[in-house]
Formats: sequence, structure tokens, C-alpha cells
Amino acid sequence: MSSDATSHEPRRRRSGLSQHLRDTLRALPKEPGVYFHKDATGQVIYVGKAAILRNRVRQYFQSPERKDPKTRALVAEIADIDWLVVDTEMDALFLESEMIKRYKPKWNILLRDDKSVSYVRINMKADVPDLTITRNPEDDGADYYGPYYGKTAITRALRILRKVFPYYDRPYSGRKTLDTDLGLTPGIEIGKTTPLEYRRSLRRLVSYLKGSRKKLLRDLEKLMREAALNQDYELAAKYRNQLFGIKGIGTKIVFSDKEFLDISNDQALKDLQSLLNLDQPPVRIEGYDISHQSGTNVTGSMVCFINGVADRTKYRRFKLKKQQNNDPESLREVLSRRLRHLSDWGRPDLILLDGSKAQLAAVLPLLVPENIPVIARDKSGDHGKNAPVKIYYPTTISAPISRLAAPDQFHLLEFPSDSHLAKLLSRIDDESHRFAVQYHTLLKRKDALS
Repeated sequence: MSSDATSHEPRRRRSGLSQHLRDTLRALPKEPGVYFHKDATGQVIYVGKAAILRNRVRQYFQSPERKDPKTRALVAEIADIDWLVVDTEMDALFLESEMIKRYKPKWNILLRDDKSVSYVRINMKADVPDLTITRNPEDDGADYYGPYYGKTAITRALRILRKVFPYYDRPYSGRKTLDTDLGLTPGIEIGKTTPLEYRRSLRRLVSYLKGSRKKLLRDLEKLMREAALNQDYELAAKYRNQLFGIKGIGTKIVFSDKEFLDISNDQALKDLQSLLNLDQPPVRIEGYDISHQSGTNVTGSMVCFINGVADRTKYRRFKLKKQQNNDPESLREVLSRRLRHLSDWGRPDLILLDGSKAQLAAVLPLLVPENIPVIARDKSGDHGKNAPVKIYYPTTISAPISRLAAPDQFHLLEFPSDSHLAKLLSRIDDESHRFAVQYHTLLKRKDALS
């Protein structure tokens, strides 16, 4: 974000704008991104995305008589504006959605007619996978990417991507269709390609959705050269077309190209770095929770946030081997199983537990040797929307965690519910709770049907 103003000068109106807002509007970049409207107390009241931040944000303050009453009421509350610059429409769609989920701005609810989000669904377990857009992710073994606010924008982006990476938008029937003639399917039905090569193409599309565009370009260049050296010029031409197609996507979708979404300057991440005495803001934060009913159908969840943004492709769920009404011990089992996958799943920079001192004490002996920081969100007492966010952390967290002593001693800190750090921790914890309950409910239903 831009520098986060925590105080605001009195709103001296000149043509309806304070001097602070005038200066802010002049500082807006001519780049794509996500913007945050704030009120006089610093609260985020609206989050939006823009192809050109300067143009889009300034529109709010132009020709007020042409605005509908709700928009005029929103503009009347705006005292400050922050923004994050991104480089692709996919990034803007994803970041806008994530920030709305984190901050829950009141004007996004009041102004948005379509409050639902959309996900890209790819059923990679099918013999011939298909790609669709859905509003309701299911526990069906398919992969989901998103969420994205606004179905129109994600549909438009996928329409362009499909010309580079053809895919089936419905279960494969083996019959030739108009989409086959238009080059929008991979053409398995006419022998144009094989299911194996189609899967490889889909994985490249997924790489684009996940933001690994520069790596994808390098991989395609390498494959193109190898195919040419092997004198497989038809395959080399296919890779070349995909390469040029990706390079052209930026201009077609308005936004330019970048390797990955980076919001590491997020204020909440900086606050965590300072609080926990980390060398840098935590890039990968994992949240854990346990769900069960009196010790039956015990499940564990792991959600993953990269640079403060949920990455559903890295979520994991656990069916506990030991069925017990003991959350600390269940968390210990989950973390023990998680640590076996540091090399293939990735290494967390910070772990957030849903729990209190008992949960921390149970997992610290596992995490201290791995030098992985851990905190716990305590939701005892009032943990409603406006309640302070309480976290426990080891008393010696300010020293290198590898030298932690007396792991049964913990600090309790409270953060105002409207602070950046509280918003992020609540978002992660709520998501880990939702994911754990979802899996527990699924197992409970299966038991009821058996």
C-alpha cells in the first residue's frame, strides 16, 4: 500500500475536497491495481480494482450530479485513499476479492448488486478434464482457483486465455463441435492432440492463473528450442504460438505482465514482522484448526496465505487417525504430519493456530527444532465482529525462536478489531475454521449414509 495515514487533517473543503485528498489524487499512479477508500477514522469503507488507478479513482470525484445516490453517499465519506499496484487483470480480480474478504467494507455490500464470487474449476481427475466457472466450490476432488468478484471480468479473461490454451468447457463427449472448428478445444476428438498433451497445456494455463507467467515463458521457450532441435517443427510451432499468445495477453486484457502478485508491503505483514522479530515479513502463513463432534469425525485443516492472500491450491485437510475430544493433541498430530512435507509442500514462515496456550504448548516441541514461528488466536469470551483480536505467543519470541525457553510461558496481546494485523489474522483464522468444518461435515454426512 501507499503510506498508511493514521491521522487526517481537518477536511477544509475546496470544491468539495480537502487538501489531503487533492494531494492524494495527484499522487495516484497511471498503473493497474486495487484501491482502498477510507473514512476520516482510517477505516477501509470500499475496495475496488482499476485498469488505470489514477483515472478510475478520480472518476469518483468528477460530475457528482451524474452519480447515483449511493455513490454520492460513499464519496461524501472518503477522507483518504490507499492503493496497491498489480500487473494483470487476474491479479487485480484476485486481490480485490481477498481484500474485500479481509476488510469487509460496508460500501462494497451496499453498492454491489452481485455479492457472489466465482471460482475457476478444473476437474484434473477426469480422463479428459474440463474447465468451468462456478460460484459454489464443492468437495468433489476438482481443483478450484479464485475466488474472483464479478463473473464478467473472469469470463472475459478466460475467453482470451482459451485462444492460447484451448480447453473443454463441459465434460468431454468425443464429438466434434463448433468450438473444435474455432480452435477453442484441444481437438482430441479429431486427433489433433492427445489427452496427455492436453493435460500439459492445462497445467500451463493453471500456471498463468497462479501468476507464474515469467517462468511459464521461460519453460515454453525451452520446449520450443528442444522441439526445433529434434526437428519436430509442428510441435515447435505450437509452443511458439503459445509463447506469443501469452506475451500478447497483457495488452488484450488491458493489464501488463508480471511474474507474481507481490503485496509484501502489506501493513499487516510488516506489523507481524515487527511483533515477532522476523528477518522479513512472513511470505507464507499457514492457519490450522480442528473440527469434530464430541470426538468423532475429527478433522484438521491447513490453509495457506501467500503475501497475505489466500492460495486455495495449497490448502490441505487431515482426517485424524486418533478420534478424540482433545484439540491440542489433534493439532499436534496434524502438525506432525504437516512437517513431513516441508520439502514438497513448502516451508511456512509463520503458523497461526485456532486455540490458546494449550494448543501452543502441544505443538511448540515440534516447531522449535524447525525454527518455525507460531502464534495462537484465542477466541474465548467475546470474539464477535468488533471484539479485539487476542493472540498468545511464547514469552521469548523476541529472541531467535531456536533459543525458545520455557515453552509453557506465553504472552497475551490484544489488537483492535479495526487494525490491519487483526483483520489479517481474523481472515486466516476464519478461513481455517471454515475449511475444517467443511471437511468434518462431509465426513459426518458419509457416516450418516453408511
